[in-house]
Amino acid sequence: MKRTNSLTMLAGACCITLALALAGGCSKQGDAKPMSSTQRDEARTDAHQPADLPSNTEIATFGAGCFWGVEAAFRQIKGVTATAVGYSGGTTVNPTYRDVCSDRTGHAEVVRVEYNPNAVSYDGLLEVFWTNHNPTQVYRQGPDVGTQYRSVIFYHKDVQAEAARASKEKLEQSGRFSRPIATQIEPAAEFYRAEEYHQQYLEKRGLASCHIP
Repeated sequence: MKRTNSLTMLAGACCITLALALAGGCSKQGDAKPMSSTQRDEARTDAHQPADLPSNTEIATFGAGCFWGVEAAFRQIKGVTATAVGYSGGTTVNPTYRDVCSDRTGHAEVVRVEYNPNAVSYDGLLEVFWTNHNPTQVYRQGPDVGTQYRSVIFYHKDVQAEAARASKEKLEQSGRFSRPIATQIEPAAEFYRAEEYHQQYLEKRGLASCHIP
């Protein structure tokens, strides 16, 4: 996974910097970008596993802090055919970014990854996930604090659950981190696609990652 090494492990830490600079992210002062009625309608629900996926395509969903940098990391991987950022794991129906930033909906910022398992394995995606955030932090990534920034793997089938648990156990036993892995592993919940301005956020601004020089 050498191609992901140039991306910061603490994507959330730099996403808040970008938010302050570009007025696009969650502010700890509660001044999230106002949602228009059109943007609110854009946060639509998608099925846990869309029925119209090509036969050679599978879905994986990960939460690893600010979804901008996480999406950018997965989009560099050969075999990943599409990505979308959104919200999952909460109780509010059809939440907006402002709703999620309130830290009251229970949703996590997530990236839904469509991939060709013949080109990249689910284990390979898990390695990207572990590499691009700090999984020992509880309900935060760097200065980004809240349940929406939690580390979580939403599995879509039993084989993904087994692989995620095995991967987490292997990481815990590796000694790579001095603190316990806080990553949650849960069945896939309803996925609500985030507002369009969040999709491929960094690419739209000519940035390869969340790193600020």
